[in-house]
Amino acid sequence: MATVYSESDVLSRLGKLEGGKLEDGAVVRTFEFPSFTEAIDFVCDVAEAAEEANHHPDIDVRYNRVRLSLTTHDAGGITDKDLTLAQAIDELT
Repeated sequence: MATVYSESDVLSRLGKLEGGKLEDGAVVRTFEFPSFTEAIDFVCDVAEAAEEANHHPDIDVRYNRVRLSLTTHDAGGITDKDLTLAQAIDELT
């Protein structure tokens, strides 16, 4: 089973990710795009990264805004899987 990070560990690691925050036991970030189409293109890119990582974020699309939430449900918190995928997503922007 994966090691779950403490809140202080997550917060220190989030400093390396632009716009990421800790919310309700998950790493959360909202992205805004000029159009709906660009938001959906980003979601497709995230889907590819998630498939490669075999770890999938919760995704909420509201017109040109995409909110991603990462947590390792089976571990009960934030693990390396979440932070690694968050970094990969950060590199997509």
